[in-house]
Amino acid sequence: MQNEKGITSVLNERRKFKPSPAFSRLAHVKSMQAYKRLCKAAERNPDAFWASLAKEMDWFSPWKTVCDWNPPFAKWFVGGKMNVAHNCIDRHLIGWRKNKAAIIWEGEPGDVRVLTYQDLYREVCICANALKSQGVKKGDRVSIYLPMIPELAITMLACARIGVTHSIIFGGFSAVALCDRINDASAKIVITSDGGYRKGEIVDLKEKVDEAVLKAPSVQRVVVVRRTGIPVAMKEGRDIWWHDLMKGMPDRCKAEALDSEHPLFILYTSGTTGKPKGVVHSTAGYLLGAMMTSRWVFDLKDTDTYWCTADIGWVTGHSYVVYGILANGGTTVMYEGAPTYPTPGRLWEMVDKYHVNIFYTAPTAIRALMKLGDTWPKQSRLSSLRLLGTVGEPINPTAWTWYHKVIGGGRCPIVDTWWQTETGAIMISPLPGATETKPGSATLPIPGIFPEVVDRDGVKAATNTGGYLVIKRPWPSMLRTVWGDPKRYEKQYWSDFPGCYFTGDGARCDQDGYFWVMGRVDDVMNVSGHRLGTMEIESALVSAPAVAEAAVVGKPDEIKGTAIVAFVTLRSGQQPSDALKAALRAHVEKEIGVIARPDDIRFTENLPKTRSGKIMRRLLRDIAVGRETTGDITTLEDYTILAKLRQDED
Repeated sequence: MQNEKGITSVLNERRKFKPSPAFSRLAHVKSMQAYKRLCKAAERNPDAFWASLAKEMDWFSPWKTVCDWNPPFAKWFVGGKMNVAHNCIDRHLIGWRKNKAAIIWEGEPGDVRVLTYQDLYREVCICANALKSQGVKKGDRVSIYLPMIPELAITMLACARIGVTHSIIFGGFSAVALCDRINDASAKIVITSDGGYRKGEIVDLKEKVDEAVLKAPSVQRVVVVRRTGIPVAMKEGRDIWWHDLMKGMPDRCKAEALDSEHPLFILYTSGTTGKPKGVVHSTAGYLLGAMMTSRWVFDLKDTDTYWCTADIGWVTGHSYVVYGILANGGTTVMYEGAPTYPTPGRLWEMVDKYHVNIFYTAPTAIRALMKLGDTWPKQSRLSSLRLLGTVGEPINPTAWTWYHKVIGGGRCPIVDTWWQTETGAIMISPLPGATETKPGSATLPIPGIFPEVVDRDGVKAATNTGGYLVIKRPWPSMLRTVWGDPKRYEKQYWSDFPGCYFTGDGARCDQDGYFWVMGRVDDVMNVSGHRLGTMEIESALVSAPAVAEAAVVGKPDEIKGTAIVAFVTLRSGQQPSDALKAALRAHVEKEIGVIARPDDIRFTENLPKTRSGKIMRRLLRDIAVGRETTGDITTLEDYTILAKLRQDED
């Protein structure tokens, strides 16, 4: 399947899993026929399709134009006015949902808070009034640097309520990265906490904020939530405790009628080098995408308890912990800490404790838990689960199968979702009542989304031929620009394939129209003239019984162009050896072919990952070629892994 203008695709997965009739009967989208009707309606008249869905949201003023498309800039629901917080909270207060749990929160030490929609409304209004008391007004920016505690969701919704653009900065970022993001957004206020809990330790956030704001002249106030009780320095005239600021504030605050294109939030993408890249999302279009995909993809019902394990500091947390779920009146679970603390069974114990029905997590988390064996999940019932999801990167078929059998008991459909910070909402995914799934494939586009795999010239790639994944038409939840840098927006996303949004991912489309995402094109290796995606080689390695996780990178080779280097973690009970290396090379050759056989296999106890669970392959490339690490590593969860990998190399 070689394509000189594209990428060689080598993964060959033939298993298929049909939705159960019982699941389909009760699903929002009940059949493939129903899915196709939605797709045809979107293709025939996109404006009418999106307008019909947008009518399910509350509007203060109707729109005049559905989509104003001036490539590459889009405006959606032009002239309409609405408010995201109103759609996520206020409209659920009329009727029984006001007493329904909106957020179920558990801290790593085991403390629990439950906020009903009525509770959430009160807390958000108090916070909104508190922000206004500090001189923040519509159009200003607030930076939020908090652990996964309820105040994080409360603050973002309060900002949305009064038209303040929020910029949530992941709690794992360094003071330097934090400073860069505060300055780029010119934030007036930073909201943080004394710390948060992670793996039994306290992560000191206030100290990083103090260092960052020394070089952030726009910051007028630092608001500090007392979470851990550790002593922190409070600068007089600048710093104020959250509880002191909220004291005496009214618990009613009118939701601002905001233009549909009002910037709801700025989110800085991880792993940036140089100037931070602030992705801007709008109000109406973003919320529509998050709301409808939450309903369709997760088949979200009023009776469901839903849990997405993502940190709200990433876009998955924005869309599928808070906005998309609350817009549907759902119950969302938030968890503060590490998934394996104090034991590797923590997640599964919480599934049972809260009777979680829908569970959404990252493939890296699944592989890490799979590495620990089946003992931990088998100590929990997991009988409440009815749907599983994956997000963040392609999931290899072996991990997919483990997830399906061990966690889902063989009965839960899996929605393998593909999307990005920039897309705002899920773009390619099974709809669980309609789509026959294939392990490793994101399957089919969401109705109204028009992706295509093309070669380097922008020509549609042949079936099962690797190429470049693009989106052919605008969609409501698309990013609007890069904050303060529209030229960067044009160049980065729209210049490679004119008229199309380039995702940066490689993919192929099979004979059934299913999309197989092969990972970032930056991770493609040129091996003896073949452009190979790392994901497929990693998938072959993980399909070996001894392997829990693998990351593949390339290093220069005089003969082949690129030599394949594999970093491999083993399952519990397995021991590294030269014999195992030989066996794994042979296994990859059998699964894919000699072209994909690793030249070098290096065993490691852990792989360098961000706290969101993504493997930082560029760091592994540095190690493979023996060069010093450069660029931004502030999202790396455990810095000791790099030192250990370099020590092993020496």
